[in-house]
Amino acid sequence: MGRELIMALFLSLSLLSVPFAAEAAGIRHYKWEVKYEYKSQDCYKKLAITINGRTPGPTIEARVNDTVVVELKNSLLTENVAIHWHGIRQKGTPWFDGTAGVTQCPIVPGDTFVYKFVVDRPGTYLYHAHYGLQREAGLNGMIRVLLPPGESEPYTYDRDRSILLTDWYHQSTYEQATGLSSLPFVWVGEPQSLLIHGKGKFDCSTPGLKSGLCNATNPECSPYVITVVPGKTYRLRIGSLTSLAALSFEIEGHTMTVVEADGHNVEPFVVKNLFIYSGETYSVLIKADQAPTRNYWAVSKVVSRNSTTPNGLAIFNYYPNHPRRSPPTVPPVGPAWNDVAPRLAQGEAMKARQGYILPPPQTSDRVIVMLNTQNRINGYTRWSVNNVSYNLPDTPYLIAVKDRLNHVFDQTPPPDGYDSQNYDIFSIANNTNATTSSSIYKLQFNSTVDIILQNANTMNANNSETHPWHLHGHDFWVMGYGQGKFDINSDPKNYNLVNPIMKNTVSVQPYGWTALRFVADNPGVWAFHCHIEAHFYLGMGVVFEEGVEMLGRYPTSITGCGDTKGYRRP
Repeated sequence: MGRELIMALFLSLSLLSVPFAAEAAGIRHYKWEVKYEYKSQDCYKKLAITINGRTPGPTIEARVNDTVVVELKNSLLTENVAIHWHGIRQKGTPWFDGTAGVTQCPIVPGDTFVYKFVVDRPGTYLYHAHYGLQREAGLNGMIRVLLPPGESEPYTYDRDRSILLTDWYHQSTYEQATGLSSLPFVWVGEPQSLLIHGKGKFDCSTPGLKSGLCNATNPECSPYVITVVPGKTYRLRIGSLTSLAALSFEIEGHTMTVVEADGHNVEPFVVKNLFIYSGETYSVLIKADQAPTRNYWAVSKVVSRNSTTPNGLAIFNYYPNHPRRSPPTVPPVGPAWNDVAPRLAQGEAMKARQGYILPPPQTSDRVIVMLNTQNRINGYTRWSVNNVSYNLPDTPYLIAVKDRLNHVFDQTPPPDGYDSQNYDIFSIANNTNATTSSSIYKLQFNSTVDIILQNANTMNANNSETHPWHLHGHDFWVMGYGQGKFDINSDPKNYNLVNPIMKNTVSVQPYGWTALRFVADNPGVWAFHCHIEAHFYLGMGVVFEEGVEMLGRYPTSITGCGDTKGYRRP
């Protein structure tokens, strides 16, 4: 029986949210319904976007080279949707990257869309909504890709667990989007709670709450429990999909050995606090080697912002203690929010593991310096790259480029840099020349590209923010970090050309820079953007195009919006 026929048979079946039997022809099939439901994840009742009634959604588990098929029904009734498979490079399937406006038209209410892609590398990855601000409404989950049978990791552990860290707002995504798009500008503010795998605790005694909205005894918001057996070693796959917050994560009384970052093996190093930014994943090894007579706190804390959000708490439960038994201690308070040095040190400590080093090209063909700025354009607050704030067109780029619909987006190339010599990154800049655009960077196929992310002052005095940047369709080498303004003549001499870690998401610290290198070897159109939800919504991103002419015909299922409304579907 041919592979396509097998696929057709699988697609015709009605399935639950669990995959088929472990080795069924290398195909993992999920049937998901996305809809709004009232949830009380932090004890406060609000609308959340769920997958088959759950948030976070089910963890996708597959083996290297398996095909993942997700049959997604949009039951949001009044909203479109799209899901991005974060960290999956979509080699040969750029149209299933799940980025509305870039690789597909969004899925309209009532429609079912089938994502089909191959997971070609082991590691820890994520999935989340990539339409509007929906990611922060709970449409997210984790992807765990295992090695082929018979192969093993270069480290040992007894159990494998996944933990997703998020922040949580009580205001709806459309209220937030309206405030961000309005005059006067209304910022989203700090999140009300931090969730550890979908569970948090909001103070229901907070003044001004409407009666019946908050219930501190609701079992839905009881702390998340990580149960361990004394003496065993655990691999914790920790992912962050916060909409705003950078986090520190720690487990009271224990150290963690970092062994994987964004799907790549790391030369092991030990941390007490793991700093993790939105879009990042790490695997850490932790041994249950403390006194087994009690439970311990697991804590997430906001860093890089002077936040009012209380720490997230979970229970690290030593069996056979009762999983709901509170630890007898006060939870750790975590590191100072504005201490940049240890966050920078963690990034610099990450190197590719011996035996797993993929050396970077020693030189690059093109250097693009991206100055991250906050601007006002026609009175509206925006985020920009080199004073250009990004707007997505109505027709997805992948279709527009493939079909040469040049009129649907700006054809003037975006700038490769800024006036570094005269721009003061430590002061509030005038930036009166800021504009909006939908133009894209055209990359020569197979060329090596360096990206320098440069942070500057915002529109508030003495303020520069941390930005996690995520690249679709590729991994990149992290060549180096620095403080202050990047010097294109001297700083590249200090790049790590020996064993740089590869990632798909990396942070750029306040008043600092981060240098990346990647090879434009994946035909498609790929977003590169700040992973803070409101920042990307306000224009903090770009799009790369490479080798689209090498692609075959895209599936018609990605059409239906903008200039593709008249396209015929089979």
